[in-house]
Parts: sequence; C-alpha cells; structure tokens
Amino acid sequence: MKVSVAIITKNAAVELDRCLASAAFADEVVVLDQHSTDETEAVCARHGAHLHQSEWLGFGPTKQKAVALCRNDWVLSLDSDEEVTPELRAAIEALPEAPAQAAFAINRLSRFLGKWIRHCGWHPEHVVRLFDRQRAGFNDKPVHEAVETEGVVGRLPGLLKHYTYETMEQYVSKLNRYTTLAAEQMHAEGRTVKLWQAVIRAEATFWRMFLLKGGILDGWTGAVLCWSSGFYVLAKYVKLWRMGKP
Repeated sequence: MKVSVAIITKNAAVELDRCLASAAFADEVVVLDQHSTDETEAVCARHGAHLHQSEWLGFGPTKQKAVALCRNDWVLSLDSDEEVTPELRAAIEALPEAPAQAAFAINRLSRFLGKWIRHCGWHPEHVVRLFDRQRAGFNDKPVHEAVETEGVVGRLPGLLKHYTYETMEQYVSKLNRYTTLAAEQMHAEGRTVKLWQAVIRAEATFWRMFLLKGGILDGWTGAVLCWSSGFYVLAKYVKLWRMGKP
C-alpha cells in the first residue's frame, strides 16, 4: 500500500529532522509550513520532502489542507515532534493494498520534562492518524482536532513517540496559545462559564489525572504534569469567562 505522510510545522527544524527520518519508508512526504524562519527548508530538502507554504488556518483546517496536497489516498498524519517507531513502520508496511478499514488508530507515547509518561491519562492514547482520505479526514476544529471517519477504525501495533514538552518553557508557551484557541472556540459556540466553575474544573482535572488515571505512578514528573494540566484547564475557562464579560 502506498502511503503519503502529511506534516504541518513552524520553526521546529530539529524535531522535524527526527520526524522525517522516521518517515523515510513513505511513498511521499508532504510538509505544510507556516513560513518558518529556521532550517525547515534545508531539513525538508535533505529528506526529499515536498515543502509547501500556508497561512495558519487552525489545527484541523491546516492539517486537512496538508492532506489535500498528498497524491495517495492513504495518508499518515504526523506532527513535527512525533517519531514513527520501527514496530509501527513494520505494521504499516504489512498492510494490504486496499484495507477494509477506513482508518487506523495508533498508540502514542508522550514525553514530559524528559520522561516518558505511561499514566496520567496520557498513555495508552490511541489516536487516528492513518486513514483513507476518501473515507476520512480532519474536522475543522482550530484546536483539539480529530480525524472523522466513514467506516471501521482498526488499530495498529507499535508506538508513535511524541516528544511533547522537554521543558516548562515549551509547555507554558503552548499552553497560552492552545488555551486561547480553545476559549475562542467555546465562546464562538455560545458557551459560558462562571469563575468558580473554572476553579472546580481545574481541581477536578488534577485529581482525576493524579489518582484515577494513575499519575502518581509517574513520580514527581507525573505530579508536575497533573498540576500543569489543571492550570491548563483553569487558564482555558478563565479566558472563556473573561470573553463573556461585558
């Protein structure tokens, strides 16, 4: 089965280099860049990836635009900070020419502050990333986008490694951006929240991740992740609360 890889990126040349190296098995690699100022162009050229430029449209629409640039029906969507493991590559290469499934979910393992997180609700995390674009595609959500399918979704063995947040600086930077996008989306949908509800939601997020999802088993790194995730929720809903004030 011929597979195209679709990646969106901006100023992530180091991570993109690792991602492209792991995707070398693909029939085609398409990178949709948002006008990076780092070595993204050189990295793409070194790996033979097709580089395109686009304005930022939100995660869902931008990823779907990258999918539309691919020549094959079967597309593997990757983030620039992800890496295909050898086991996952072998599973993809073993697929028949025309699978009955419309898409496949892949188990993703993510890092936080230099540690692979195996609890906290972060793992196992099966995300739909390989799909037949005639029967599936990304929705138009600007954040927390997902692949929507018309048909059966299978699962593939192997892991997709996600080098999420190696530093708190990375986490805080993305937190500010993502919470704003999420609050704007909820505001556009007519949702509102009271300030006390924002606090309760944040507190509940910590305890759900730390106790119910086993974050305590990830040690102090897991504790930091659970608290940080609680603050993410707090920031998102406080921003929504502010948008609803006259």
